[in-house]
Amino acid sequence: MPSYRAQLGITGLRPGYAPERVMEAAVEAVGSAHLVEANRLEIAGGVPRIVVRFMVDATAREAEDRQALQAAANMRDAVGEVAATGALQVLRRVRGRWEPVG
Repeated sequence: MPSYRAQLGITGLRPGYAPERVMEAAVEAVGSAHLVEANRLEIAGGVPRIVVRFMVDATAREAEDRQALQAAANMRDAVGEVAATGALQVLRRVRGRWEPVG
C-alpha cells in the first residue's frame, strides 16, 4: 500500500475551537477513507503545519495519487472549519524519499 503525507500550514485558530481540534479534524477527515499511519505538528519557517501520513489502497499510480490528493483536499476542508489554513502539499513515499504529488 502506497504511503502519502499531507502537509497543511495553519495560520490561525477560529474562535471557539481548542488547538487540539485542528489535528483531530485532520485525522478524522483522512481516516474516514484511509489508514492513518501517523500525525504530528511541525514548525516550518516559523509557521505551524500539521502532517498526516496515510496509506491508500494499491491500484495504479495515477489512481493512488488521485485518492491521496482527494484525501488531502478533504483534510484541508475539514481543518478549514476550525482554523485558517495555508499551503497544502501532498507527498508520496518513493524508494525511501518523499516526492511531491500533483
